[in-house]
Amino acid sequence: MKLYSKAILLVAALGVSACTNPGRFGAGGAGGVDGSGIGGASDPTSTAYFQQTVGDRVLFAVDQHTLTSEASTVLEQQAMWLLTNTDYTAVIEGHADEQGTTAYNVALSARRANSVIEYLVARGVAASRLRPLPLGKARPIAICSEESCYAQNRRSVTVLAAGGIS
Repeated sequence: MKLYSKAILLVAALGVSACTNPGRFGAGGAGGVDGSGIGGASDPTSTAYFQQTVGDRVLFAVDQHTLTSEASTVLEQQAMWLLTNTDYTAVIEGHADEQGTTAYNVALSARRANSVIEYLVARGVAASRLRPLPLGKARPIAICSEESCYAQNRRSVTVLAAGGIS
């Protein structure tokens, strides 16, 4: 056998042997980042928990920036989480659907982000920990020209960051 062939076989054997014990770092992978430990979805101080359990987004009606009762429920949980986890700051992204002009949608998304901020501040979250980011129709999560897509894009998303807002 040539040296090149031996080298390939050696690398392949090492690669296969490295995968023989996937649980050697704890349940599901290194550090439990799959949701099973610190930093995962079951850790109530993690961003994964915030996104999956608390909820990181609220939806709005057409051409509206007023909060629905469903949005208030989510934001109440966000406020409690933020009050408990004071090391985090948040950027509140405002979004709009693709209908309307760019200028109109940026202004509407700014009002949506500010509605969320006003709610969180009224519940005791320091305004200095929150920053609005109006995105208009620039970052849709659903792309089609139907109401089902438009409804998903009329939203505000709370994006967490550890430390101060830059």
